[in-house]
Amino acid sequence: MKTVYGPVASWRLGRSLGVDPICRKLKICSFDCIYCQLGKTRKKIIQRKKFVSLARIKRDVEEVLPKVKDRTDIITFSGTSEPTLAENLEEIIDFLRGTTDLPLAILTNSSLLFKEEVRKVLYKLNKVVAKLDAPNQEVLEKINGPAEGITFEKIMKGIKEFRKDYRGEFALQIMFVKKNKEFASDIAKVAREINPDEVEINTPLRPPLGEPLNKKEIREIKEKFRGLKKVITVYEVKKPNVIPLDLREVQKRKRPTL
Repeated sequence: MKTVYGPVASWRLGRSLGVDPICRKLKICSFDCIYCQLGKTRKKIIQRKKFVSLARIKRDVEEVLPKVKDRTDIITFSGTSEPTLAENLEEIIDFLRGTTDLPLAILTNSSLLFKEEVRKVLYKLNKVVAKLDAPNQEVLEKINGPAEGITFEKIMKGIKEFRKDYRGEFALQIMFVKKNKEFASDIAKVAREINPDEVEINTPLRPPLGEPLNKKEIREIKEKFRGLKKVITVYEVKKPNVIPLDLREVQKRKRPTL
């Protein structure tokens, strides 16, 4: 697997070139979300460590970026696991800052934002998209299956601390399925406490994930977030046209690997 893939057409970020600082075939994560496109988490962890060397990422970036820069809007940390688990994330960010003027973003499940060391690293990014699928511990366990030591209280504390000091664009991403749609009002209440720059309402449309909500259900959920700065949904934002450099690398991150 390469550590760089895409660019992919993102309804939230535009033409996004992915950087995967975990890059493993065997899925490990701090969550085991019931809708994850990569399948079940075989090992849940919260300890940060180096999964991929900076040298490897440099090689992949230097090979791929010149070929796709003109059709890329943003570089996004994402891929095969929770990217904040990468202990060397900061040095990867610093390398990219010295290599390109493209904005940098991350898709995070928010599980490690309670760690000050993680928050300080993410302050360096232009956009942070943080997950919040639940309004309490019970729903968190039902939807996200967190690793031991991760609680709703810790997640909320981390998000609020990060939001307070972050100067980039902060978005809250929420994945709605049948099992958490009845808590939309409660999640909206929590979102108002956080006051993000943007709320991104999603539902799993890629097979074989199952349980996607239809357009009517998503419209009704969006109404519950009325009054927040900006609310967008997966059904109403048009994806850009983009052709990835290597489709196989993209598919490795869109299909269950086990």
